[in-house]
Amino acid sequence: MASILLRMNALVIVLFVVVVAGAAAVSFYLKQKRRDELAVFATQQGLQYSADDTVGLIDPSFRLFQQGDGRGSENVVWGTWQGLPLAEGDYWYYTESTDAEGHRTRTYHRFSVVEIQLEQDVFLPYVSVTHENLLTAIGDHLGFRDIDFESDDFNRLFNVRSQDREFAFKLIDARMMQWLLSTGGQFGFEVAGGKVLLYSHRLAPTALIPIIGSAKAFHDHIPRLVWTEYASWGKGNPPGVAGRPSAVAPASAPEAPASAPPGAPPSVAPAPAPAAPPPDPSAAPASPDAGNSLR
Repeated sequence: MASILLRMNALVIVLFVVVVAGAAAVSFYLKQKRRDELAVFATQQGLQYSADDTVGLIDPSFRLFQQGDGRGSENVVWGTWQGLPLAEGDYWYYTESTDAEGHRTRTYHRFSVVEIQLEQDVFLPYVSVTHENLLTAIGDHLGFRDIDFESDDFNRLFNVRSQDREFAFKLIDARMMQWLLSTGGQFGFEVAGGKVLLYSHRLAPTALIPIIGSAKAFHDHIPRLVWTEYASWGKGNPPGVAGRPSAVAPASAPEAPASAPPGAPPSVAPAPAPAAPPPDPSAAPASPDAGNSLR
């Protein structure tokens, strides 16, 4: 009887090792497959690719990059696409939890993000445009109100937040509002300083054109009034109107690469950042998770 139990225990151990090894092999295969497909995509689009984040994609000026207990980025595609400097990459953050027995677990949230660099002298106040959901609706009732616009359809679909309401209305004019509605709320948008961030749940390499194209379209829909009034802010000169926000840098600087690969455009390096937006318990990222699998 004892020998049978020993054999069963040995069999269980062997099966466990096989399962773990198989899971690791599948994970490695999928990770390498994604890298290969992204490299092909970059070549097809006239862009460059790196498995590591060599352009400093994580900029703490954006609220998305403040989420979670830890975060990281990888698989970065960068360059100039249809005349616009940009960087696209895989971003993830995790949240930690502890059960009653003290065991800690991590839940990962994964995104595809696109960061575009605006014209050199433009410096814009922080604005976020995210999909209206249950959490943001509850936040409105608790006093963490978003900015309401004249369009009920827009207010139902999007949650807009900014400390500079006047700028938010200038940025989201009727033309920009109509275009945002056409996206159906599938992307989150953030504006800060000289950059714009778009994000969604993690996308397959073959499905990246829509989010990259939307980044270009957002840029093209920025009203001329914004370009005119905020073009001199990068030089420290206020526009001809009151209400310039603070431009104090955040406590932690954006992660910078140790060394950039040959040909990496300076336009995707971290730009001077505005004050990081204050924590907002009701403003969790609106884009859907790509799953809560462990990394």
